[in-house]
Amino acid sequence: MSFNKFRKNKIIKFFTNIFVLILIPFLIWMFFFDENSYLVHRKFNNEITDLESTISYYQKKIIEDKATIKNLKDSLQLERFAREKYFMKKENEDIYLIEFDTLEK
Repeated sequence: MSFNKFRKNKIIKFFTNIFVLILIPFLIWMFFFDENSYLVHRKFNNEITDLESTISYYQKKIIEDKATIKNLKDSLQLERFAREKYFMKKENEDIYLIEFDTLEK
């Protein structure tokens, strides 16, 4: 009698249903072990997010570089850029670099 009572329990009846017995292993397989599993999709979504942030960074850099190129078409700006970035100088001219110690003691 107790075994029949056990079998008639709603939870046991649900989990012994053939469809549930097939569905549970299928879901476990699809979520964790398949090559298109949830874990793989989550990893790919994180990569996509990282790549999108990289794309936006490089797009901003392209805009900045285009502005710099536009400014360098002027000969005075080109000379200023060469002097500041590459420490170029005219003949018979000395350049002194002054570095400040910003560490407080």
